[in-house]
Amino acid sequence: MTVSTLRSTPRPRLRGIAAGGLAALVSVALAACGGPSASDSPSEASNISAGSGTGTLKVWALDGQSAENTAIQKIVSDFESSHPDIKVKMQFLPADSFAKALQTSSPADLPDVLEVDGPQIANLAYGQKIAPLSDYVSAATVQNQTDAVKGQNTVDGKLYAVSMMNSGLAMWGNKKLLDKAGVTMPKSASEAWTADEFTEVLKKLSAVVPNGKPLGIAENNGLSSEYGIYGFSPVLWSAGTPMIANGKASGALDSDTAVDALKKFASWKQFTNPDGDGTAFQSGQVALNWMGNWMYPAYDKALGNDLVVGPLPNFGKGAKTGSGTIAWSLGGHTKNGAAAGKLLDFLMSDPVVSTYTAANGAPPATKTTAASSPLYGAGKPLAFLRDQLDAACPTEDRLTQQCVAVSRPVTAGYPVVTSSFGKALTAIWGGADVAASLQAAARAIDRDFADNNNYK
Repeated sequence: MTVSTLRSTPRPRLRGIAAGGLAALVSVALAACGGPSASDSPSEASNISAGSGTGTLKVWALDGQSAENTAIQKIVSDFESSHPDIKVKMQFLPADSFAKALQTSSPADLPDVLEVDGPQIANLAYGQKIAPLSDYVSAATVQNQTDAVKGQNTVDGKLYAVSMMNSGLAMWGNKKLLDKAGVTMPKSASEAWTADEFTEVLKKLSAVVPNGKPLGIAENNGLSSEYGIYGFSPVLWSAGTPMIANGKASGALDSDTAVDALKKFASWKQFTNPDGDGTAFQSGQVALNWMGNWMYPAYDKALGNDLVVGPLPNFGKGAKTGSGTIAWSLGGHTKNGAAAGKLLDFLMSDPVVSTYTAANGAPPATKTTAASSPLYGAGKPLAFLRDQLDAACPTEDRLTQQCVAVSRPVTAGYPVVTSSFGKALTAIWGGADVAASLQAAARAIDRDFADNNNYK
């Protein structure tokens, strides 16, 4: 295996997606170049071929945490040992370099296999930068993917990526402070506090925290970043509205239902600790924190047995959580599809997924590994998060009262969706009119879709 790295400060793969590091950079960069132009529209013909099933594979991986990089290097080395006729030339790229490479490279110059940001999959597929992979990975690999990640990874009925891991949101609580206020954390999505009940919970908890602000929502991540849409689109889904319906944001993102839900959410600012350095929950300054699974190690270390976890509030149509993160795809013009498929099958195998998710603490995205996970398996500390992910919608066009995990909008126009929603959310949290902010976001999205023939 040949490994090269374009060095910057390593970013955790999981945190990068969900907490606004990597994904925000990728999304902003793609949005800045406006996504694919009409001339980039995909053709019906396939641009990839199987090849001999041997030879050298060029692979791009995202430069993450040291433990993740080490795990990936060991995994690929093991793959080469078990497939001596295939060599891997792997390059670790930091987020900014990765985004630039995706923008400036023609599809034909991209590697055989690459890591991709989940919500960008439809955009990359539209520009022919990744290819459908069901003909190159085994049926067993596809069947073992959880429904939640299949939702993220499928575009127009075709599977463009497979995932080793997933992510999810929860309400994290400090049991000592909850007990002091006489508050009990719900244990399942079906028992979630309603939005009105949550307001009363915050009032009770405001009396037991130092500054009267008992809630954290990770404002330090930036509401206009990728974390904004990941963390708070569940507010809309829980109210029963998608962000995009029938190819339009107008009537969905700016619906009366969406406006009412975000008005309620904004009303909680009076109870919210700005948490500039992201440590308010660990230090006992807040009693509840709206956050994803990737913070569990820090929370567990700080609170120990006082750490409890439950669902986000129910805005009327069932509690919801965001879902989705980094996945693996075939380059859109690879001529080594058979060999690349073997690598993807290997990456999705139980021992490999177990090793990788043990290194970063993420929820496994394969059914068999998730069931046996020491963190997410039945009766384990984060079994609640796995239960949410197993109750997958999995996409926002299939919302029901009972399903919980939802992928961000699967559309080639995603860059403008995330940037427009982030701008509106930031304005709303700052006190701007909710209806006007959402209407402006919906108009910007629909204008971009119209300018690009709805990305057909």
